[in-house]
Amino acid sequence: MAAYAISEVEMRDAAAFEAYRTLAAKTIEQYGGRYIVRGGAAEVVEGGPPPNAIVIVEFPTMARLREWYASPEYAEALKHRATALERRLLFVEGVPQIESGMNFA
Repeated sequence: MAAYAISEVEMRDAAAFEAYRTLAAKTIEQYGGRYIVRGGAAEVVEGGPPPNAIVIVEFPTMARLREWYASPEYAEALKHRATALERRLLFVEGVPQIESGMNFA
């Protein structure tokens, strides 16, 4: 089942942010991830304060997502993260694939 890394980010330093983003993108691809959302326009429709930039990355499984996050390759990107951005990071499991012929409507 797919798993998602969901980040709400606020850029702190543009140069460090670009270095982090470049390194992170390479490692995400290396570990089978793909960007679903990468800082596009976001609008609050209900509740809370206005969102910062939102990034959503899909991985094939939660195990693969955790492997990416703990990897030595991503550790290089994390060296830039502290100065590059402030973030809230969540790992969320996706919805299991529904077998064809089953209707849950």
